[in-house]
Amino acid sequence: MAASNVVPLTNFITVNNDRYFANHPTITLIDQCKNVLQLKQIHAQMLRAGLFFDPFSASKLIHLQYARQVFDQIPYPNLFSWNALIRAYASSSEPIRSLSMFIRLLHECGEKPNKFTYPFVIKASAKLVDLQLGKGIHGMVIKEGYSSDLFVSNCLIHFYTECGCLDMATRVFSSMPERDVISWNSMINGLAQNDFVDEAVEFFQRMEGEGVKPNDVTMVGVLSASAKKLDVKFGKWIHSYIEKNGITMSLILANAILDMYAKCGSMTNARKFFDRMVETDIISWTTMLAGYAKLGDFNAARNLFDSVPSKDVATWNALISAYEQSGNPKEAIAIFNELQLSKAAKPDEVTLVSALSACSQLGAMQLGGWIHVYIKKEGVRLNCHLITALIDMYSKCGDLMKALEIFHSVDKRDVFVWSAMIAGLGMHGCGRDAIELFLKMQEAKVKPSSVTFTNLLSACSHSGLVEEGRMFFNQMEQVYKVVPGVEHYACVVDILGRAGLLEDAVKLIKNMPTTPSASVWGALLGACRLHRNVDLAENACHNLLEIEPQNHGGYVLLSNIYADSGKWDKVSELRKHMRDVGLKKEPGCSLIEVDGIVHEFLVGDNTHTLSKKIYLKLEEIAARLKSMGYVPKKSQILQLVEEEDMQEKALYLHSERLALAFGLITLSPSQPIRIVKNLRVCEDCHAVFKLVSELYDREIVLRDRYRFHHFKGGSCSCMDYW
Repeated sequence: MAASNVVPLTNFITVNNDRYFANHPTITLIDQCKNVLQLKQIHAQMLRAGLFFDPFSASKLIHLQYARQVFDQIPYPNLFSWNALIRAYASSSEPIRSLSMFIRLLHECGEKPNKFTYPFVIKASAKLVDLQLGKGIHGMVIKEGYSSDLFVSNCLIHFYTECGCLDMATRVFSSMPERDVISWNSMINGLAQNDFVDEAVEFFQRMEGEGVKPNDVTMVGVLSASAKKLDVKFGKWIHSYIEKNGITMSLILANAILDMYAKCGSMTNARKFFDRMVETDIISWTTMLAGYAKLGDFNAARNLFDSVPSKDVATWNALISAYEQSGNPKEAIAIFNELQLSKAAKPDEVTLVSALSACSQLGAMQLGGWIHVYIKKEGVRLNCHLITALIDMYSKCGDLMKALEIFHSVDKRDVFVWSAMIAGLGMHGCGRDAIELFLKMQEAKVKPSSVTFTNLLSACSHSGLVEEGRMFFNQMEQVYKVVPGVEHYACVVDILGRAGLLEDAVKLIKNMPTTPSASVWGALLGACRLHRNVDLAENACHNLLEIEPQNHGGYVLLSNIYADSGKWDKVSELRKHMRDVGLKKEPGCSLIEVDGIVHEFLVGDNTHTLSKKIYLKLEEIAARLKSMGYVPKKSQILQLVEEEDMQEKALYLHSERLALAFGLITLSPSQPIRIVKNLRVCEDCHAVFKLVSELYDREIVLRDRYRFHHFKGGSCSCMDYW
């Protein structure tokens, strides 16, 4: 009986974009659906009533989880049907499907794409950030005569700004016969997002001049530019402009004002505005937390955190990342542990990335390893951010094999994953392996970034690969279209300087297209120290201190060079000058993890509970070394110490030696001793670590400011080239 109610297909009049059944009671129910199950029930009713064979009615059923099944059952889909599915996919997490449907439309549909088709195809291209594809679509738009359509042009502006192609976005904008507020907003927001902040402000001023009334979206873009300029005065003016012109204060706009004050460091204004906000959300609270943390006001950040009415994981993430990004990894881990114990929220990918980064800074591999196990146990999806964080953590904690294992175990690798692994190989002195990986990256068709080249050049530097470093530097712009920045010049100066090619390094600095930075002069100064070139060191230090007068590292390096040359009067003179201007040498600090607890030692530290045992161990080490004929390298002492025994004592009070003694006392012989130091290891400590690795038959892994040293059997992985 049911079959007799079905309208035969032969009796059905195919309509083309006419909404013949638009007001049918069954069709009107579609917009009220809350889930796929309800859609399926309506689908069944439409089949019984014969409504499904009308393209408009069938297209109304399209839903992300249901779309393709429905579409494939439409006997003769018209352009409206194709557009509906293309639109659905363009807004989904798989925009590539939108483009594949567009290609099918071109081949299977009897109608050409229209002005309603192209905006969503362009949107999909923007989500994929595929410039070449988008340019091809743009060409089709021009050919079909839709380039003057306002909606299509606005989508093109958005596409080009998403791809960072501001020239093309501006060309589209300038060629538009008419523009609306969306056109201006797309340009202002696009320029602000791509760090063209002055141009974004200029467009806002032009917009006003042409009599186009800005809205809340406009002001969000202008505030973003103001925040990036760190121009609180201009930001205050914008805030005043919003209030005077009665622009709707949406929550998004209010958060943008808050973000501007926080990023400009004006937390008094931020707090005043925050307290007056009618509505706040998690973004408001996290913006305030990040602002306080950026200023180093962690008491205010913690008090604010404690007052959050309902803490979700984003709130915890804000505090954890605030500590981690401001160089307070121990506090970040403490908050992470607090989150775990409280069970107030479940850590997500952002939490875990921040916690892993904190472990990287501390060299806390046991905790980092525990987080890795937690990720597996909880079934957390390994996205590229987490993969990068895991590779970085294992690399910086000294377990290169584990980092490589993670790298090779995943199929999806973006530029950050490749770059992190190249960096890991480089810091462990595996320069040739880093180059090989870079070449494999090219085979995988992953475009290298500026960071990739910094890591690659650094790897060449640590391994003494001079010609290879020169070659990659010369290929950056010519082959890979990456313009070398000052950080790349600093790397090449380091490559040449370490190899003793000081004249070549100076020539490179003189020919730089931009003003040499402090890092460039610092690299040259470091090379002068290695090769004991006092005259050039004085020149490099002079240039460095002109840029950064408070750079204590420059004074220390020059002091070391004077000490190496026996110029103790110059050392004393330099130290006096540092005291006069209120500069202090950054104290040596070393970290070592034992049983999941990170122990910290400062130079000459005697605050540890095992201090007596540590110093007894140091005396034992000193006695055993002396019996082998070891002679301390006195030039490593930064001031003139007259007494012979005090010179030796000054050396064995270095923080890495205290950490080493502690490791020998507390770790079993089968466990590697892993130490992280904040400064470059001195030559004397390097020599001692080599000898201790042989004397005590221990594997010692030391990470200093620049690289890793693996000591075993009396030798070091760096081959004394560091």
